Amino acid sequence: MSADKRVVITGLGATTPIGGTAPETWEALLAGESGAKPLPAEWLERYELPVTFAASLKQDPSEVLSRVEIRRADPFAQYAVIAAREAWQDAGAPEIEPERLLAAIGTGIGGVHTLLDQYDVLNEKGPRRVYPLTVPMLMPNSASGMISMEFKARAGAHTAVSACASGAESMGLAASMIRQGRADVAIAGGTEAAIHPLPIAGFAASQALSKRNDDPQGASRPWAADRDGFLLGEGAGVVVLESYEHAKARGAKIYAEFAGLGMSADAYHITAGDPEGAGQARAMNEAIASAGLQPSDIVHVNAHATSTPVGDAAEITSVKRAFGDAVDGVCLTGTKSMTGHLLGAAGALEAIILAQTLHHRIVPRTINVTDVDPEIDLDLVIKDHRTLPDGDLAAMSNAFGFGGHNIAVVLRTA
Repeated sequence: MSADKRVVITGLGATTPIGGTAPETWEALLAGESGAKPLPAEWLERYELPVTFAASLKQDPSEVLSRVEIRRADPFAQYAVIAAREAWQDAGAPEIEPERLLAAIGTGIGGVHTLLDQYDVLNEKGPRRVYPLTVPMLMPNSASGMISMEFKARAGAHTAVSACASGAESMGLAASMIRQGRADVAIAGGTEAAIHPLPIAGFAASQALSKRNDDPQGASRPWAADRDGFLLGEGAGVVVLESYEHAKARGAKIYAEFAGLGMSADAYHITAGDPEGAGQARAMNEAIASAGLQPSDIVHVNAHATSTPVGDAAEITSVKRAFGDAVDGVCLTGTKSMTGHLLGAAGALEAIILAQTLHHRIVPRTINVTDVDPEIDLDLVIKDHRTLPDGDLAAMSNAFGFGGHNIAVVLRTA
């Protein structure tokens, strides 16, 4: 990541299973709320799904979008628009030449609702009844395209599709382009809407989802000895990124500095991470180095921590590998215990949570963890929130995706 320009975060937007906005989501995290809810009864009756719950949105999009907007966009794009509008207003709706503004919104799956619903229409009613906007609605890039059109972002409209690393990668791409001088401001993040019978059945068949049907709100339990899979979530997280010079010139508030980015690929397995943690550790070390820091400078990691038996263990191995002797100075939290796993939006949402963590100097605790896996011996924030000290601090967020995609982001206090 080029060091030509400093990049800062000036706006936050989110719609999640525990809050309709970024501040509401933060307050719910501090309250230890879980976003788990029962799946629609008609799904369970028709498909006999082995998992009967997911972390659906707290606020229905119809409460903030018009009927026309909902009709013309797949849910994943709707979520992105909601979060982008909030982030833009939170940033003070900066005045910017369209050619100096870009959009970068990632997703892991894209318009799965449109694709599968319209396939049903095709089978049941024939090709003439298929919705004319089917193709643009199912395209993974439709969210970034819609946002670029709404905000007149003509410096570029980009879409990273790297599974659960998509949102973080899109933010990293936007930050890199600002550093390179290709834009001054970016609307960046990730979005996902995959709570649908087919993805649920697929994830369950691969043994990725928790099957705690008798305790949905306790299902996501990163690092716990009895963890059995992740809680599927949905939503979007979007930030406004700016060059420091641009933000300073207009007197913008700054949540945090986007200081470092690390990217790597495991080249190991399509779903499982490398158990040796080499690729993940390389991404973390690259992010730290690109921020001009040492591992000992990082005080906190918002871990990927999905609550899968294999994934959590591999990440702990990679953290130890990346931090070496400095690992005892790092505390970890797993906010997916509350939000669920937002797939392509997860990395963006957790970067937003990291910015709030540094801004408020509070690390939210991980919920649902009573008996920690004895193989996990790091400093986990599980009993109470952790207060961070005064002064200049740096922290990291990890996002790892199926296919071996590894992204690490380092933020610094403003």
